Amino acid sequence: MKITLLAIGKTDDSRIDQLTQMYVDRLKHYINFELQIIPDLKKTKNLSEEQQKNEEGKLILNKLEKSDFITLLDEKGKKLSSMQFAELINKRSVSGLKRLVFIIGGPYGFSADVYQRANSKLSLSDMTFSHQMVRLFATEQIYRAFTILRNEPYHHE
Repeated sequence: MKITLLAIGKTDDSRIDQLTQMYVDRLKHYINFELQIIPDLKKTKNLSEEQQKNEEGKLILNKLEKSDFITLLDEKGKKLSSMQFAELINKRSVSGLKRLVFIIGGPYGFSADVYQRANSKLSLSDMTFSHQMVRLFATEQIYRAFTILRNEPYHHE
């Protein structure tokens, strides 16, 4: 199985980028992992929030394959502990999935088409985080899940 973290827009802060890349590099020891960035839309001043979500949605959908299992990182998604998240990744990996895709939307969330294509929604917290921070948190949690599954001393319960 391959895991892809798909995100809209670049990170402005190189420190967040460096920390995220640290976990991306660590993950390569466990699984085929890819962080894929869709560039920010240009000229969004003339677009409504809905139009921007729809345009970003088209870009997201173009990156997906029919066989992908899609999980949206969404504030209205299911909340899991790190242990439960590790078990979820384990279940997906033994189910014969080719690719598990986690998606971080743009500033206004996801279009209706992206919601319709998704297989599940996952919330990292009741709090709202910048999409830049969500990349770091999601990548760290995926890494943590693999250390849990391997019984390595990273996670303390």
